[in-house]
Amino acid sequence: MCSHQPSCPSFDNHAAHVVAAHPEQGWSLLCDGAIVFDDSGALLPDGRVVAPHRVPAERLAMAA
Repeated sequence: MCSHQPSCPSFDNHAAHVVAAHPEQGWSLLCDGAIVFDDSGALLPDGRVVAPHRVPAERLAMAA
């Protein structure tokens, strides 16, 4: 799907470019065919799902 020369590496490398952004819906389409979500999850072109990378609540900073 990517038309860059040389073509973008696979999703695992995180070097693909955004070709369609939909921030109001929380997702973007990358030139390698992956769909990435604002919560850090993704759908890969081969159908695999990447779960969101969430920080445990204990590690979040608390406001004073």
